[in-house]
Amino acid sequence: MMSKIFLFSICFISIATTALGSGYGVFTQGASGLGQANAVVAHPTGPSSLYFNPALLNDIPGRQIEVGTTAVYVDREVKLNSTGQTEDADSSWNFPSTIYYTHEISDKMTAGLGIFFPFGLSSEWDDDYEGRYIGTYVEMFSMNINPVLSYRVTDRFSLAAGLDFIYVDTDLRAMVNQTVVGSMLPPALGGPVYELLPDVEQKFSGDGWGCGFNLGALFKATDRVSIGMAYRSQVDVDVDGDLSFSRVDPRLTLLFPNSMASSEIKLPAQFVAGIATQITDNLIVEIGARWEDWDSNDTMTLELELPFLGQSAISQPRDWHSTWAYNIGGSYRLNEKVAINFGYLYGENAVPNSTFDPLIPDTDAHLFTIGTDLTYEAWTLSGAFGYEYHYQRDKNTTIGDPLGSLAAGMPVSTANGEYNTDIYLFALSLGYHF
Repeated sequence: MMSKIFLFSICFISIATTALGSGYGVFTQGASGLGQANAVVAHPTGPSSLYFNPALLNDIPGRQIEVGTTAVYVDREVKLNSTGQTEDADSSWNFPSTIYYTHEISDKMTAGLGIFFPFGLSSEWDDDYEGRYIGTYVEMFSMNINPVLSYRVTDRFSLAAGLDFIYVDTDLRAMVNQTVVGSMLPPALGGPVYELLPDVEQKFSGDGWGCGFNLGALFKATDRVSIGMAYRSQVDVDVDGDLSFSRVDPRLTLLFPNSMASSEIKLPAQFVAGIATQITDNLIVEIGARWEDWDSNDTMTLELELPFLGQSAISQPRDWHSTWAYNIGGSYRLNEKVAINFGYLYGENAVPNSTFDPLIPDTDAHLFTIGTDLTYEAWTLSGAFGYEYHYQRDKNTTIGDPLGSLAAGMPVSTANGEYNTDIYLFALSLGYHF
């Protein structure tokens, strides 16, 4: 029974780590691209094309720099099956930002450097929320330092390659039912303790680096039709950090030892493709698709420096699956200074019903975007707005607080219910042509 207590505690950490391991892809890597729903793999948007398809850099003349940020607001709520009441996640703003620099070395060669945030997640629920034993807080910060080279093989065909140096920082928190743990404490350790005790807060924080590569290709089939493709490899990041506990009753401190801990986060491989058509001199439209290899997140293992009753590693199944997204976008140039951008994207979710949890209530989604590019001499200011509607997702699993029901006859805090999410995005980018 004691092994179940420790397994129970570690499983929550593993669940939270898995949430960050799967993460959310952050695709707001340039305001002009967002305004076109990221359908910009086969035609350039300026230096931010380094992210979408580095083979486009040969069409970006001279030396250029672009900086930008996106304000992301997530509105998330759940209608709980247990009470019929609605609870809201703690909403907050996040600001994934970017900086790109490109340098045309010659007619055939262009170099670039991008610093952006390709994966990230922020989700927070109150400490007394029904799903608090699953998780209350998760935040993932990632930074990609991406140097690239693009080579014009012929007038109609370009290839590019680069390296991805990715840094990941994580912060994961959940509550542990200390009352139940105390009731199961054996007499040899001074138990059992039959008192109502406050929940223990457990926290895992850690960081690490990983390295991968990216490739791009661009083929101009005609003067008006171009085809672009890009690939980013899977990146495995070894995250080292600390597992700590707070608000522990003095009689139970031996059950909650602070420890070094580590895990491996697998950031999935990605492939994008697009076909752009210059319909008129002022209007370009692109259709595209994106594939992400979330199958790499089949399990998550948390390794502990201080074993719990001989258990030095705990594995948690995730069973995520690969996904596709489909988009269409375009840009209409009103004149030399003003362009209007527009787009739509449909994206599949990666999380099966069996491992769905409140920290990543992922669902199929529709993204609608609009934006503008304003050019004045050597400056370009781009802005975009996006609204992402997520389908309702029902959680109806035993993921929750099995220890409470099995050991003490207490209700299972599974946080089962109907989850709804809406996301609002506001992006700005400023570019300068030297």
